Amino acid sequence: MPNTNQICYFLGLEIPALDFDMSVSPPRPRLPHLNSLRAFEAAARLNSIALAADELCVTPAAVAQQVKSLEAWVGDKLFLRNAKGVELTPLGAAVSADFSNAFDSLVSSVQKLRLSANPQELRIATMPSIAQLWVSPRLPFIRKTMPDLSLSVTALERPPNMRREPFDLAIFYRDQKEENQTGFIEDDVIFPVCAPAIAERLNAIADLRNEVFLHDTAWKEDWKTWLSAASPDANLSKSGPEFSLYALALEECKNGAGILIGHESLVRRQLQEGSLVAPFDFKVTLPRHLAYTTSETCTDNPVFRKVISMLAVSSGMNTPA
Repeated sequence: MPNTNQICYFLGLEIPALDFDMSVSPPRPRLPHLNSLRAFEAAARLNSIALAADELCVTPAAVAQQVKSLEAWVGDKLFLRNAKGVELTPLGAAVSADFSNAFDSLVSSVQKLRLSANPQELRIATMPSIAQLWVSPRLPFIRKTMPDLSLSVTALERPPNMRREPFDLAIFYRDQKEENQTGFIEDDVIFPVCAPAIAERLNAIADLRNEVFLHDTAWKEDWKTWLSAASPDANLSKSGPEFSLYALALEECKNGAGILIGHESLVRRQLQEGSLVAPFDFKVTLPRHLAYTTSETCTDNPVFRKVISMLAVSSGMNTPA
């Protein structure tokens, strides 16, 4: 069968010029945006848009929009929305573990890259109260011993995800039932503390009836817990000023503003200095303890091991083998 050029030749027509412009690249399929993949993975792992937003430091609306963008790219639903939140569809459930493993591997590689480039850098995450009252007093000794160390401390209300966030060490109070602790530091023991002038007029627990109770908003149940164990029939009022920062409540306690429930690991230095006094001998050990966790990528770093050893010397904490 004759081709187009042959037909044009026999009919006396001009043979058309075919334009093959190889400089023009054809459009290629695009992968979904990395942010949409992160949003889906976090929401799937945490089973919550709100928790995913908190972990990614964005708004829930932003996470929802990124998930919708991924669903549009896929052409199918990954979540079912209901009054209780979100639930993975069979399609979403089939791939969620793969995405989690992929992001775990990616973050681990990034952490290794950072530590290899900056072996003298250490990042600590901890509660504000622990940062101010437990970590801070230990920093001068560490800084003097390791002058080349670049150590940063970030105060967080909740423990970070050590597999996802760029921290090397996290120090938090954790329930005893939790199994992800790397090292035990000490039990969380509580008891009332106050300025020496107030302690002079406290001879029995009943004397607390005329005193001001100070409260930390993160540990609202401290007074109730201690009084229930120390004097369940005392029927003492537990109302009083509240502080969102335990260190501020402790400072006001030192100033004579009232009596605060002290956490032994956080008030030990003030008790030794004499700026605070424990007016009663009765103590309550809570079902949690101060513990530290580490990122998987930094455990072989000699700088990290040395910092852990110095913290252990100053606190009596148990280091991993």
